[in-house]
Amino acid sequence: MTTVEFSKRTNLIEQAVYKYSLQDVAEPNLFREIMPYKEIPKVTFNHRHVPMVVPDEIWITDTTFRDGQQSRSPYTVDQILRIFDFLHELDNESGVIRQTEFFIYSSRDRKAVEKCLSKGYLYPEVTTWIRAKEEDFKLVSKMGIKETGILVPCSDYHIFKKLNLSRKQAIEMYISIVKLALENGVIPRCHFEDITRADFYGFVVPFANELMKLSRQTKMPIKIRACDTLGLGVSYPGAALPRCVQGIIYGLRHYAEVPSEWIEWHGHNDFYKVVTNSTTAWLYGASAVNTSILGIGERTGNCPLEAMVIEYAQLRGTTKNMKLEVITEIANYFEREIKYQIPSRTPFVGDAFNKTRAGIHADGILKDEEIYNIFDTERILNRPVLVTVDSYSGLAGIAFWMNKYFKLEGERRINKRDPMVLKLKEDIDKEYAKGRVTSFSDEELESLITFSIEGREQGKGGF
Repeated sequence: MTTVEFSKRTNLIEQAVYKYSLQDVAEPNLFREIMPYKEIPKVTFNHRHVPMVVPDEIWITDTTFRDGQQSRSPYTVDQILRIFDFLHELDNESGVIRQTEFFIYSSRDRKAVEKCLSKGYLYPEVTTWIRAKEEDFKLVSKMGIKETGILVPCSDYHIFKKLNLSRKQAIEMYISIVKLALENGVIPRCHFEDITRADFYGFVVPFANELMKLSRQTKMPIKIRACDTLGLGVSYPGAALPRCVQGIIYGLRHYAEVPSEWIEWHGHNDFYKVVTNSTTAWLYGASAVNTSILGIGERTGNCPLEAMVIEYAQLRGTTKNMKLEVITEIANYFEREIKYQIPSRTPFVGDAFNKTRAGIHADGILKDEEIYNIFDTERILNRPVLVTVDSYSGLAGIAFWMNKYFKLEGERRINKRDPMVLKLKEDIDKEYAKGRVTSFSDEELESLITFSIEGREQGKGGF
């Protein structure tokens, strides 16, 4: 007989939620029909749609010092401290950039954690990451950490092939470490690794149900990080599990009754979907999305923190006191001090993200930069719109470059018919006629202008 009850979460009378039980299968479910390995994975659809329920609060967490260090040389303690300061400055007491997580296996990482804790910042909160092992938790306990991530792989690829366990044995092992954390007053954040290849109703929901039961018994929060470890998640309407992002978030909220504020999405960019998937997780009920600065992370990387800051502003209509110009400072620091080369076309931080080469675009920008600029990048990110001068820039591009470079404003601004622009265009064309293929640097252009001015003053032509 179907039972009904009034839901305080939706304020509607609903059919009682079906409680899924663990399916302790003898053979792993590897979803070979959609993930054959020797072919590109398939996206399947069941045409089911779940409601979009944006949480009251949404925020960003950071994994720069954990996942972000798995794909590059480890940061020094001083670098970690400076980046931690940047995160604090960018958040600016808004609470949007709420946490950052650390490895604690090396003495260098533990020293960095201690120094970051000593700063006493409210945001971002310092958290850690460990494997589901008792010896790992001892490290957390010694450091006085209030919350730690615990790796709990949930796909049969990991449970059967890596851990050599059954599903029941895996849950028992994971629960033992979660209980250890709770007994020591540490909030556990369970990282459901490889959730987009996991048996959602046969393992994920039953495991989440056990965690929520334990949470109710201990009256302590148990958080769940849904980890799209291989970037397989998709946000297409009507897509089927296990790859459906909105289905995963809805399932955790509806069938396991995990509160939104305890759900976090962690994505990778293997299929170019990391930002869209993270935003989808917000839209369908996850309060937190996990990111790393510049998207630096394992393989194709994590969701870029700076991307989700901009997504937050678009969804909420406010930056909530965040200082977005710090994003530019972070990018400059990574290139200058850490020697990390940011691809020039990277949105918001790349050298060319708001720089145009096309002459027709430059002509529009010369008239009004709003025509070809995504927003006031100078005011918001401290990144003025720029033009690269090359064989395609045209007179408008050169005029715009001169106005920006020499800070010519008001009546001092020059237009594309100015004799100085015409002469510089002539000199540039001569260089390309000789076979040049590269663009001109600021220094080269200034040198050409100086040479022409000196020639004019000496009666040798020029401007």
